[in-house]
Formats: sequence, C-alpha cells, structure tokens
Amino acid sequence: MLTPLAPDLWELDAPLTVLGMAIGHRMTVGRLTDGCLWLHSPVQYSPGLAAELARLGPVAHIVAPNAIHDTYLEGWFAALPGARFHGARGFAKFRPDLKFTDTLGDTPATAWAAVFDQHMLRGMPRLNEVVFLHRASRTLILTDLAFNVGPEMPLLSQVLLRINGCYCRFGPSRLVKSTIKDRAALRRSLEHLLAWDFDRVIVSHGKILETGAKERLREAFAFL
Repeated sequence: MLTPLAPDLWELDAPLTVLGMAIGHRMTVGRLTDGCLWLHSPVQYSPGLAAELARLGPVAHIVAPNAIHDTYLEGWFAALPGARFHGARGFAKFRPDLKFTDTLGDTPATAWAAVFDQHMLRGMPRLNEVVFLHRASRTLILTDLAFNVGPEMPLLSQVLLRINGCYCRFGPSRLVKSTIKDRAALRRSLEHLLAWDFDRVIVSHGKILETGAKERLREAFAFL
C-alpha cells in the first residue's frame, strides 16, 4: 500500500470524493531519527494499514496540517491514544471534539527538527496551513495550498474541477483562493518556501511533482 519516495519517506494515495469531485487523499509518512513514524494528513485508519506502518516503526506523531483537513482523524485518535496529535492553529475551534496535544507553527517539534523544516502560511487564516520540507530528499509537502489533478478523473469530477479552476494544472483551487485575506502576507510566505532547497512537491490531492517543482510553485502563485 505504501509507496517509497526516498529513504525514510513514503506516500499512500487513497480515494476521496469531496463535493462530487474525486480528488483523492494522500498521506505522507516520514521516519524520524529515533525510528518513530510521522504521519502527515492520514488516510482512513484500518488494521491492515496499521500493521503495514508497524513494520516501518511505531506511529508517534500525527499531523493535521491545516484547519480544515479533518477527514479520518477520528479513527486515528481512537486507535492511537498514546500518539501525539499536532493540529494547525484554529483546528481546536473548528473541531473541539478532537483533543490535539500540540499546535503547529513555524518551529518544528523537537522530535522531527532534524528531519523537517516547517512554515505556517500567512494571509489565509481559515486554513493556517503548515508546509513541511523533508530536507534529506529535497521534498516540499503541501496539503490544500495546491492541487495537481488531471484527466484520470471521472467525467463529472473533470467538470467540477474545471469550475473550481484546478483541472490539469498545478496550483490553488478557486476555493482555496477564496480563503486568501492578505495577499502580501501570503506572498511573503511563498518567498520563504521558495528560499528552501527542494525539487519535488508532494500534494494531498493529485499527482506528485517529481522534479522542477520550485519553478512550478513560483508560477502557480505569480498572481499574488
């Protein structure tokens, strides 16, 4: 089920339909220096998936990287009460039933500071998305900031994705653009990301950009 991307980095792309759009849902898994696992935007929990993860290491950290990315979290809270759950700012207000142990910001947790950099995007207070950089593999990890979905989608999804402005193109959807409240602040955040050393971009919805991703990200947000 899990696909290796680099040493100590894996992904799993599972089906997900939102508002009639079959956009998929990707989980990224990193193994930290202590051998524990870090799960970004987890897909639906299942005993089979848990067993596959256990072969890689114990799951210690589960990351909900923006304030609306809550799908499937309940199952992980129930199954792993001993794990640490890291939520974006504002998540507690949006989902008070989910009891996060930590709030994400610009400073990496001590447990993963040797592996990941991170930055909370400014100017989008409804999302407060936190972007991560897996330094060893030069991989940027996004959530909803940009989609990369294409012609493999069902016909209805293609129509809806065209309406949402994110069909067959890497970049933000119209829905995500509607959350931008301060373009200058978001532009500064993008400049911060573009100063990092990365070549690949993982998106939660759509295909991974394996190379040349820095310029694609720059082009996608040239409107700011």
